Amino acid sequence: MTIKRRQFVLALAVAAVAGTAYAGELPLITVHLNPSCGCCGAWMDHLRANGFRVKSVAVEDTADERKRRGIPAALGGCHTGVVGGYAIEGHVPAREIKRLLAERPAAAGLAVPGMPQGSPGMESPTPQRYNVLLVGKDGRHSVYARY
Repeated sequence: MTIKRRQFVLALAVAAVAGTAYAGELPLITVHLNPSCGCCGAWMDHLRANGFRVKSVAVEDTADERKRRGIPAALGGCHTGVVGGYAIEGHVPAREIKRLLAERPAAAGLAVPGMPQGSPGMESPTPQRYNVLLVGKDGRHSVYARY
């Protein structure tokens, strides 16, 4: 194994241990939200705590942004983020956003439908299991991560 390859493998291992495969400064996430929703603010705090810069945009209804970004209404959450050309719908963990940005799949983005207890911004002493979905540009989705 060459030295450069060894350094690359080591960098990947360090990133995996740190919980992220994304290298470099994290980009700005623009979050479209209803300003009266408290959990949206808690989710944005989670993003900031994980190194993202966050800008909020107050809207009456996030459905328009969700539709514009290719996220089916059935996968809707209470806010829609936009980062790196991807939609981030609902309470998606920062770890999965970093993974998405590192892997760069051909997709519309990620979604956590509804508001599951225990997801970032919806902390709870009784968390429920939930899936993070990878949403294709055609609206079809698959499980990207399980929590």
